[in-house]
Amino acid sequence: MKADLYNSSGQKTGDMTLPASLFEAKINPDLMHRAILLRLANKRTPVAHTQTRAEVTLTKSKAFRQKGTGRARRGALSTNLIRGGGVAHGPRNTRNFHKSMPKKERRAALFSSLSVQAKEKNVLILEAFEKKEPKTKAALEMLKHFPPAKKYLFVLPEKNEVFQKSVANIPGVNTIVAKYLNPYDVLHAEKICFLREALSATEETFCPAPSQ
Repeated sequence: MKADLYNSSGQKTGDMTLPASLFEAKINPDLMHRAILLRLANKRTPVAHTQTRAEVTLTKSKAFRQKGTGRARRGALSTNLIRGGGVAHGPRNTRNFHKSMPKKERRAALFSSLSVQAKEKNVLILEAFEKKEPKTKAALEMLKHFPPAKKYLFVLPEKNEVFQKSVANIPGVNTIVAKYLNPYDVLHAEKICFLREALSATEETFCPAPSQ
């Protein structure tokens, strides 16, 4: 499978063969779905929190005398049956939403996601970003020549402050280092642009050569 190759000016210079181990994997929708749920669940931070009847602060005195009123005896005012009392079965900020997934399944989901994007011609390659200083104008000029998309994901071989700062203020453009690539970010983007060196970095990270 091949992808279009562009230079830093946004001009197409040819094409490049994508690594089969990353972009020609079996497409497994179930694994991709589970990987996305994993990411969303592990990002979740419980905020809603209610107090139980043991935690509310109320007077310990009786609401009214026990006999002579014709009413039923009333116990603690902290019961959930009375307004201002504790909440039964309410949300708690100690709830754990964490999910886990075997390493092999996570990688299979990533390869499946990359294969889907490559199959739909959403993957392209950037030879290099040659600017020495961050320039948003230069990044915008480059993107004008790229295939149109509302959401672009640039995959970098390593942290690159010049490139990251150049695209930081452009809406819909995100960057990620190759070793942190994941199905959620891959599928969330409309177009994925790998810096040329990021392809080999991704392959080295997720498809290491077997030890002798």
